Amino acid sequence: MASWREQAVARTVDPVRARAEQRVQGFLDAALELLAGESGKDFTVQEVVRQSGQSLRSFYQNFGGKHELLLALLEESVFKTATRLREAMATEPDALSRLRRFTLEYHRLCRPPTQPRSSRSVEILGMAEFAQQLLTDDPKEAARAFAPIFALLEEILDDAAAEGSIRPGLDRHAGAGAMLQAIMFNSFALTLSGAPVRGRGGDAEALWDLLVHGVAAEHP
Repeated sequence: MASWREQAVARTVDPVRARAEQRVQGFLDAALELLAGESGKDFTVQEVVRQSGQSLRSFYQNFGGKHELLLALLEESVFKTATRLREAMATEPDALSRLRRFTLEYHRLCRPPTQPRSSRSVEILGMAEFAQQLLTDDPKEAARAFAPIFALLEEILDDAAAEGSIRPGLDRHAGAGAMLQAIMFNSFALTLSGAPVRGRGGDAEALWDLLVHGVAAEHP
């Protein structure tokens, strides 16, 4: 239990922290609105400041620049996605079923909705492009941003190994990374190429079949 001194400090600090969180959220909300607009991820810091109704000084007190703002948006998006994936898998009866659901759902979530140029599709496309660029330019920062989803997938693989539904001796840490890359880049590639979405999750099902069965006719 916190001491009286600590509680007194908390009473003093919490309102300041709460106001800071409100300011940060204001910038994030403004950036999301701009991201979903015509300019996509090409918005400027000045536009974010104007959209948020706050000051440029306040922006730079919270973010080092546009790159940090995009990182914050990506981290928030990843955290929400991990939560949605966990909820989607909650009713699956076993670990292998959860692994399949993870693959199908995450593939779907990485793709924009089918409505052309909807604000949601532009937002997702902007984050997909930024995430792809980040994975190439700054792998360590990307790993930190995607940590919630990576940890969730590694947890599922651990459960599947304990159940005996995946092959023994699999390097599950490396396997989780390879699966995430396969899911994201397959989905991103389809998104960026403008390829039509196959009905009933056909693209994701094909990827799942490849991931779980491989390409060999039989194991040597």
